[in-house]
Amino acid sequence: MPALVLLGAQWGDEGKGKATDLLGGSVDYVVRYQGGNNAGHTVVVGDQKYALHLLPSGILSPGCTPVIGNGVVVDPAVLLSELSGLNERGVDTSKLLVSGNAHLITPYNITVDKVTERFLGKRKIGTTGRGIGPTYADKINRTGIRVQDLFDESILLQKVEAALDFKNQVLAKLYNHRAVVAEQVVEEMLGYADQIKGYVADTTLILNDAIDDGKVVLFEGGQGTLLDVDHGTYPFVTSSNPTAGGACTGAGVGPTKINRVIGILKAYTTRVGAGPFPTELFDKDGEALRTIGGERGVTTGRDRRCGWFDAVIARYATRVNGLTDFFLTKLDVLTGWEQIPVCVAYEVDGKRVEELPHNQSDFHHAKPVYEMLPGWSEDITKAKTFAELPKNAQAYVKALEDMSGAPISAIGVGPGRDETIQINSFLD
Repeated sequence: MPALVLLGAQWGDEGKGKATDLLGGSVDYVVRYQGGNNAGHTVVVGDQKYALHLLPSGILSPGCTPVIGNGVVVDPAVLLSELSGLNERGVDTSKLLVSGNAHLITPYNITVDKVTERFLGKRKIGTTGRGIGPTYADKINRTGIRVQDLFDESILLQKVEAALDFKNQVLAKLYNHRAVVAEQVVEEMLGYADQIKGYVADTTLILNDAIDDGKVVLFEGGQGTLLDVDHGTYPFVTSSNPTAGGACTGAGVGPTKINRVIGILKAYTTRVGAGPFPTELFDKDGEALRTIGGERGVTTGRDRRCGWFDAVIARYATRVNGLTDFFLTKLDVLTGWEQIPVCVAYEVDGKRVEELPHNQSDFHHAKPVYEMLPGWSEDITKAKTFAELPKNAQAYVKALEDMSGAPISAIGVGPGRDETIQINSFLD
């Protein structure tokens, strides 16, 4: 049975939650392997809409075990709040597993994130202010706090004091912010220990055993390929690796155990936060995409920047992730356009460029080269097979598939769980 990675092939917000939920009934484990509560998934089940920020989408699928891997950074207050909200709506959350090696977002990480972003002014990155970056920085600097530290008060105090030795100097002397009191942080963090303890497990061992036993394990990335700290539009990126390689390090599973890598693509392109975006629209078409597509961040509440489909980015995602399949979402949003532009290449310094420029300055100044494809006006939300789509919609999908370098195996034609056309099974 397969182990699959499911990830965003653009700048995030592609509809990974819908894709994960579609597979949930056939999957034994769904694993978040990076990021934190700066990523949001919206899942629609019947007439119910669920907005998930930290929890894996598989938590909505009965029989599926949701896992928060070691590569995730966890805000314990957010975790417990999400669990409480789902429990109130009748969702069983008892099967959740949390890696003891996952790092915790502390109150001072959030403080540092917010004051740093304000200090940057016009040079700000566009972070969510939730402490994600500073927590990953602490992890790399070996001053981080892990989930397992909640269960040893002495160790927790030592680690918090060590982290604050430097941070308080920076907060007070550079940002004119009052110092953080270590004992207050420890008291707050210890308050979460008993509530979280029952979920904590050796998730690496459990997941490897599950794969060896023939279980289906789905690794779910947050954000998207172009926000990867190594392979994205640096420095306008997240602080972790949403790309496929991140699934191995963020869950403790070797690459030889991964069978398929599925990239989620919107039928157009969106982005939240600062950074280059070659196909961004500032006209009525951009506003129409934003309005029809409901393009507002699940976690941030910010309007998403909108633009036409970018095949250059799709090809790049195929390459750096080794994608085997695409899931194309929100095709229904494009209904009503007589012609739909698709970016097939860039113009950089007067030259046509078919691949993503390696130089960040070139990418920042890249101009999209468009090919016009015929649109359609028919309602496609009731389509159950590819053949039921209008001919122009079929042609649009096939064109995107040819340009992107991997087969499109599923198409989202509406927000609902059942509004999906499955062309090829992800589990074969």
